Amino acid sequence: MTSTDTPMVEFPVRRPGEPFPPEAYAGYRERAGLVRTTLATGQPVWLVSRHEDVRAVLTDRRISANPENEGFPKVGRTGGVPTQDEIPGWFVGLDPPEHDRFRKALIPEFSVRRIRAWQPLIQRTVDECVDALLAKGGRADLVEDFALAVPSLVISTMLGVPNDDRPFFEAKTKILVNLQRSTEQERAGAVRQLLRYITRLIGIKQKWPGDDLITRILATGAITPQELSGVVMLLLIAGHETTANNISLGVVTLLANPEWIGDERVVEELVRYHSVADLVAMRTAVEDVEIGGQLIRAGEGLIPLIAAANHDTAAFACPHEFKPDRPARNHVAFGFGVHQCLGQNLVRAEMAAVYRTLFERVPTLRIDAPLEELPFKYDGTLFGLHALPVRWQATPDRSEEGTT
Repeated sequence: MTSTDTPMVEFPVRRPGEPFPPEAYAGYRERAGLVRTTLATGQPVWLVSRHEDVRAVLTDRRISANPENEGFPKVGRTGGVPTQDEIPGWFVGLDPPEHDRFRKALIPEFSVRRIRAWQPLIQRTVDECVDALLAKGGRADLVEDFALAVPSLVISTMLGVPNDDRPFFEAKTKILVNLQRSTEQERAGAVRQLLRYITRLIGIKQKWPGDDLITRILATGAITPQELSGVVMLLLIAGHETTANNISLGVVTLLANPEWIGDERVVEELVRYHSVADLVAMRTAVEDVEIGGQLIRAGEGLIPLIAAANHDTAAFACPHEFKPDRPARNHVAFGFGVHQCLGQNLVRAEMAAVYRTLFERVPTLRIDAPLEELPFKYDGTLFGLHALPVRWQATPDRSEEGTT
């Protein structure tokens, strides 16, 4: 089959009020080959929906993650993926071997062992965020008042951001990820301010090293200080909104399935079930390549649909059901191959600490709106919630029992 034999389908594939993942994804998987669509810009691209094919795209060296290559898809209101010229160190848009230099230097900082060492910090941060939530008195927006704060405060401490600067750091990161409450101009301003701050922080760490991620990366000599500014920016953006979305969607799901609250297996199933990074893994072919029986020409763009792959019945039994006792480790919620999410162990640790602590300390937590009225995100490359109104019975916190 050649790349011109496939009829077009409509894009975008996500619409407000429809279930997520979109029902159309099942139809895509039933088609032979891949699915052809056209972006709002008029650019034709391939949609990849089967689990096997998504993994093949994400591991084939003839398919590039570099947004500067011909045919790379431009999706979302944020204007696509930054390039190395725009933000040096934005290594997610690099291919091997250039990409490997950055990843090799960063892997030790996000290993299971390192994240285990950070566990007391993660737990302390979650406790502080629950304290702040409870101080609201009985009603709050779980996204704005809790889910966004946890990953921001954790990563700021890991980076060695001084406590006095944490409010600035948290405020700017909120602007970056809140597409509904911030303008493109405000987000561009927040990027500039954060990059200036990060550059100054790196300069301070060069003179006065500390026990933090920036100091240890500088000590490797593998990444220049200028590149490290972009690396830190990437870690901040990539890990912040995805974790916040997973936290808030996970709370909704667990409140609907309370029998699973407290089960350690929920985190892996939640990231598969929701697949918030559905449209993140854009790619383009740099050579002719066949995927799923479909010929992809060099210069043609591809969008592996992460949520479609994670809801493929060929890979998961009854994938539309929330079943934490299923073997789900083969999901692609964190990507696959050389670009697999570097911070996945941190995300898992944060989510586990959040659900354990939140439901233990706020056992009467409930959603304060009809499910169909919740503002789900259909306007960006990530799925999630713009807001999650919650309420609880304002009684003394269990963590304070026995104190005087």
